[in-house]
Amino acid sequence: MALAVSTAAAAASPSAIAAARSPGYYVRRRLWQNRPAVFGLAFIALCTLVALLGYWVLPDNSPNANHGFVQIQKERPALRVQLLRQPLPDSARNTADPANVFSTWLHGREPEVQETPIGGYEFAGDSIILKPLGAHSAEAGRFRRLALAAVVGHPGPRAELQRLVEQGHLSTRTYWLGTDKAGRDELSRLLLGTRISLGIGLVAVLISLVLGMAVGAVAGYFGGWVDSILLGLMTVVWSIPGIMLVIAISLALDSKGVWVSFVAVGLTMWVDVARVVRGQMLSLRSATFVEAGRVLGLPTPRLIARHLLPNMRGPLIVLATSNFAAAILLEAGLSFLGLGVQPPAPSWGLMVKEGYDLLGTEAGLWLTLLPGAAISLLVLSFNLLGNGLRDAYDPQTPIAA
Repeated sequence: MALAVSTAAAAASPSAIAAARSPGYYVRRRLWQNRPAVFGLAFIALCTLVALLGYWVLPDNSPNANHGFVQIQKERPALRVQLLRQPLPDSARNTADPANVFSTWLHGREPEVQETPIGGYEFAGDSIILKPLGAHSAEAGRFRRLALAAVVGHPGPRAELQRLVEQGHLSTRTYWLGTDKAGRDELSRLLLGTRISLGIGLVAVLISLVLGMAVGAVAGYFGGWVDSILLGLMTVVWSIPGIMLVIAISLALDSKGVWVSFVAVGLTMWVDVARVVRGQMLSLRSATFVEAGRVLGLPTPRLIARHLLPNMRGPLIVLATSNFAAAILLEAGLSFLGLGVQPPAPSWGLMVKEGYDLLGTEAGLWLTLLPGAAISLLVLSFNLLGNGLRDAYDPQTPIAA
């Protein structure tokens, strides 16, 4: 008899375990089975990692990756350049502590040496003769002669100075994605642009969620004249084009820059969230658990925040991913028009504008396509992830065995 009971319990245990699994388990399984959504999530995670590491992983970790050379403006990808490194004058040296990794992560690091692109060199006695670099050099056709002691920073025997110059003051750098119109590393600026795009998207989504949930919850829960007034406000804001509203906010704040763009984009996207929360709240406010909460005397703010809003988690997550993509596109459009992030910050929209101004030249094509492709891939990834989350939260979506 005991053996029969234990056998029955063992046979029933798989179904009992399956029944005990949380809804989140099935949401994750549906999401992982959606390959486009997983691709989008992986690309977003990669961009997030690049944005978090920031200046630590950039080939050019100067502030805003703004260290350029006029000799190599608008050069092709995979450009290899030989650089002569000289000590900076005392008046131009960076006083910041180079070992402060947090400062480097946040602001970058000023160059600690003076670098000069050269086309070649040869030693002549106590001097080094530098050959000019390419047709873009302002010194094309002219050679420069520098004393070895000036390059190294201290006098010494000629053979020793030549050895020090070759070992410590000559280097080769590869610009894998070429250079822009100011001779800056395009790869560094493209990677640093992920921090601005994801930062604006994150702040915009947080602002839209907080403001939209507050307005939508109040309108849907209380109804009546409160709902009518807030719904009218949402309709008015909804009728204003987003880019016009951002322009108006920028003019009202009398400023243009990164943080103004963050706030302005966020204040244009809360209506979507408010309308979704209001609709969900209208359908849930008469539910049995809400009536039970009222009977128990739960305060209205706690009832809304602890019991009603968590039931809207699925639609809000899907809407947040959609708004993230829309915020990135809106910021890129504003920067392209000169109303968003200002130079020399490496915004992708601003980089597209710089490349667009050079269309018709050899460099204009890739200087436009590279940041444009980055914007498209990131927006596509958020849209794929949003579609995957929508299907994952749908109980009717089948789960593969």
